[in-house]
Amino acid sequence: MLLDVAVSPDDCHVLTADRDEKIRVSWAAAPHSIESFCLGHTEFVSRIFVVPDHPELLLSASGDRTLRLWEYRSGRELHCCHLTSLREPAEPWGDERFAASRITYWSQDGCVALLCDCIPAIYVFQLDAARQQLVYRQRLTFRHRVWDIAFEEGRGLWVLQDHREAPLVLCRPVGGQWQAAPEDAAVEKVSAHLRGNWAMLEGVAGVDVGFSGLYKATFDNVTAYLRKKEERLQKRRQNPAAGPNGQAKKMKPGEASLRCSS
Repeated sequence: MLLDVAVSPDDCHVLTADRDEKIRVSWAAAPHSIESFCLGHTEFVSRIFVVPDHPELLLSASGDRTLRLWEYRSGRELHCCHLTSLREPAEPWGDERFAASRITYWSQDGCVALLCDCIPAIYVFQLDAARQQLVYRQRLTFRHRVWDIAFEEGRGLWVLQDHREAPLVLCRPVGGQWQAAPEDAAVEKVSAHLRGNWAMLEGVAGVDVGFSGLYKATFDNVTAYLRKKEERLQKRRQNPAAGPNGQAKKMKPGEASLRCSS
């Protein structure tokens, strides 16, 4: 199952992410020719993103709750960030499974923003291309479900949330930390347009299209088999004359009279 597609800035490679935990890097002119695989995720790969100003680097997110940095032409993993290590103990969603639904990038400061499908929070990282790693900066939390995010160069991070009265939030860096900026004319103008078309927006963006059905399913048939086997053995101990299936053993004709005479 194909979950996301990206194209390298030079249009030479097509990158695909799928449910089978792998990222495939193919030649655009001949997609059947595979350049490399980026292997390391242990669950489906939900999103991939080629960094525009570092075209050799790829970001990927997965149902294994990791954000990874790759040199995709060679398939080499450069850095892995476990999102579970960034959570706080008091968070109500601490034990939930989640995957990234959006990766967006701000080239002005090398910021990477990650939105997860069932968590009202945005994780912000900084890409250190020289050291080939991701540096965690902060987490932005919201009271309402976040539908989508996008960076706008020169303005900041736009956040679309499930709240009719304030559907848009514009976040900007202040003193090295991202925070919601006071509403300006542009935010109010777009918010008014969204409120006027809220029914359509809620019907499209509000549909739950999460990744819950893509996780690996595990089946434990051995436990059920051993339990049933123990039940059969208990019945046989209670009724020694019972057969192997727990049913009374049938006697052959004349066998009963022979037993009585003896």
